[in-house]
Amino acid sequence: MPKEYLTVRQITGPLIFVEEVEGVTYGELVEIQLSEGTVRRGRVLDINEDRALVQVFEGTAGIKTEQTKVRFLGRGQEVGVSMDMLGRVFDGFGRPIDGGPEIIPDKRLNINGNPMNPYARDYPDEFIQTGISTIDGLNPLVRGQKLPIFSGSGLPHARLAAQIARQAMVLGSEEQFAVVFAAMGITFEESDFFITDFRRTGAIERTVLFINLADDPPIERIAVPRLALTTAEYLAFEQDMHILVILTDMTNYCEAMREVSAARKEVPGRRGYPGYMYTDLAQIYERAGRMKGKKGSITQFPILTMPEDDKTHPIPDLTGYITEGQIILSRSLQGEGIYPPVDVLPSLSRLKDKGIGEGKTRGDHADVMNQLYAAYARGKNAQELVMVLGESALSEMDVRYVRFAEAFEQQYVQQGEDENRPIERTLEIGWDLLGMLPRGELKRIRDEHIEQYYEAQPVGSRH
Repeated sequence: MPKEYLTVRQITGPLIFVEEVEGVTYGELVEIQLSEGTVRRGRVLDINEDRALVQVFEGTAGIKTEQTKVRFLGRGQEVGVSMDMLGRVFDGFGRPIDGGPEIIPDKRLNINGNPMNPYARDYPDEFIQTGISTIDGLNPLVRGQKLPIFSGSGLPHARLAAQIARQAMVLGSEEQFAVVFAAMGITFEESDFFITDFRRTGAIERTVLFINLADDPPIERIAVPRLALTTAEYLAFEQDMHILVILTDMTNYCEAMREVSAARKEVPGRRGYPGYMYTDLAQIYERAGRMKGKKGSITQFPILTMPEDDKTHPIPDLTGYITEGQIILSRSLQGEGIYPPVDVLPSLSRLKDKGIGEGKTRGDHADVMNQLYAAYARGKNAQELVMVLGESALSEMDVRYVRFAEAFEQQYVQQGEDENRPIERTLEIGWDLLGMLPRGELKRIRDEHIEQYYEAQPVGSRH
């Protein structure tokens, strides 16, 4: 039976201080009963001898220091998990908000999860096809990887996230694949977009959605990625499914963390964020991976908006240290009307070589990837020279590379929001573009691939 206390001594913002407590633990759930009988929930944020600091989920308005009963429930925040969660929409506490019935859980799991033993980890090496050429062709995603998208305010990361959720699949596999989608601090319009889009395309049937709106409590926002990852761990490691976890927007998550830290009067770190933000983000990102002896896997696509498009801001900076690369969206490509506006040159997947090649994608994939990247980089450099010196100052070959860069953005980067390109189609477009260059320029491709794909092109198609 939980103990009741009538010892609320101080109220500060969303926090209450309860004195003379016994046996209370960090992260424990709390019920706060107001004098008129309404009950609110909270969580223990700190313990100091017999004083407990409690964050109230619904806020402290109306709470009085006297006549308020506080019950410590003796357990942390949990989520009831079941296969019936697929196709459903939940709030930041794991409660259904789609009008459907309550979930009857197979079990209840603590949302903080259990750390994955590094020795038990299996190396990521299986290709996941997203249907987006700039990811599949140049920065491939592999099962068990964590690959964030760095975006900016006003860029179409929400549309890109929805497209990835719809299209992602494991190639050549009959194993079950599902998406756990967690949205934090989004507007009602964005929430409606995601839910409507998933229902329109039928992707909702293999998706679990957790939605936290901008006007929901910040402490709820901190719980959302943990709810999503706990659900993903159940589906992956107990139901043998391959799970893609999409977390958007991690910047809103970090802002909530900063707000809670300020309420606790902690000493701030860089730009006011708590000094433990690196550790906190690592606890989330490191819950991706594969385990030896388990069929399932968890792959993460965190999405964050860089404040003022600054890659050195603490949130993208720390995220880059923890994750295996980044996909960066470009404001200039967005201005040219190109979707998705993926900035190819600074984007990187550190595990890209592990998931491609014969038996995974195609034998020529690595060569085409390297050659396209090199040619596009030279074309962009030549475009900068044109801006300074004019096209007449370029050599004939540099002019070709300028044309190549323009065609690359229009044909390879640009694709429809509902266009799901198989990896074979992405590689075909790559070879078509390389046909704009003489064979002698293809220095990063082996002869056998040139003869099979480049020489086999109709002569009139090569420039």
